[in-house]
Amino acid sequence: MLLSPAPRQNQERICKQAIVAILGPGDFFGDGCLVGQTIRMGTTTAVTPTTVLVIEKSEMFKLLHAEHGLSDLFIKFMLARNIRIEADLIDPLFNSSEKRLARTLLLLARYGKQDQPHGVLPKMSQETLAEMTGTTRSRVNSFMNKFRKFGFIKYNDGLQINTSLLSVVLHE
Repeated sequence: MLLSPAPRQNQERICKQAIVAILGPGDFFGDGCLVGQTIRMGTTTAVTPTTVLVIEKSEMFKLLHAEHGLSDLFIKFMLARNIRIEADLIDPLFNSSEKRLARTLLLLARYGKQDQPHGVLPKMSQETLAEMTGTTRSRVNSFMNKFRKFGFIKYNDGLQINTSLLSVVLHE
């Protein structure tokens, strides 16, 4: 699922959009309402077949108080998301667009998630990858060709990410 800023209500303004997160199984969205956010700040769009569990605000509060396992999972998710957002903000300041693309591909492949297999990504255009990494589509194309040449990625039944791509992110 893609999480992007919500369209602005005033049609006279230019509506800027960006993909700000890629969500996967077990992830939460819409949690802003739990702290009193009255204006929807983002839109979530499914890019693969998806099942969503909708929990009313009052019921979520009850569950968080009664179910310690859910509460722990929710807090862990929120903290991990905050850490990722901080990394996303710092990434363009210190890393090249090649490293940012490699990091984005690893995040999309859910590298480091114990419960998720690495592998084929949902279909995504190079334009979308360029928007996510703050570079141009032509640079993404160049880097993707380079990554394929070195065996970091494969185009077999979709885009497959090899965990060896991590070496691009870690290499100084």
